[in-house]
Amino acid sequence: MLLNNGEGAITIEADIWADNWFALYLGDDLLIEDSVSIKTERSFNAECFTFKADYPIVLNLVAKDFKENASGLEYIGTRKQQLGDGGLIAQFREASSGKLIAGTNSKWRCYVLHHGPVQEACAELSDPVAGEGPCAFTELEEPEGWKTAEFSTADWRQSSEYSESAVRPKDGYDQIQWDDQAKLIWGPDLKKDNTILFKIVIDKPSEQNDE
Repeated sequence: MLLNNGEGAITIEADIWADNWFALYLGDDLLIEDSVSIKTERSFNAECFTFKADYPIVLNLVAKDFKENASGLEYIGTRKQQLGDGGLIAQFREASSGKLIAGTNSKWRCYVLHHGPVQEACAELSDPVAGEGPCAFTELEEPEGWKTAEFSTADWRQSSEYSESAVRPKDGYDQIQWDDQAKLIWGPDLKKDNTILFKIVIDKPSEQNDE
């Protein structure tokens, strides 16, 4: 599926898997949103698509783990009440050569917008209330201009890499042949970080640079 025919000299093949939802931007322009709503229970799936771009390629991702409310919990009021856990993996290749130009790893910068609950004890409460006691949370606005190439991520943290056993990816993950350089990433807290911005700027591969 080609998302933006004619906009750029390079055709990029992309694969993304997220727990639970993502939106990918090329600069300020939305390329694709996860086709499965984050409101869908256990909404795990992968998206494979192509798009056109020019170097430097500015990729911006918004990733969300499902939460029922600002507490960060899921299945509230049931025996399954718990903190969910997130996870994201993506890879990008030049279609003409098959060369990997980017894979998610700790070099991607991340900025946590929503973190909660502040204490795991929130999940043990019979009547958890978002914002109270162990169910307190932090929520930030998106930084102004964060999708631009000029935006500095110097004060953003590096993404954290996670093993398959930690994330337990499913539903679409195994249908993709992931390059060894593409890692499962998230914020520093796999369970409590619920909404995260990821950003990377991909320069032209060195062997293609003009002499």
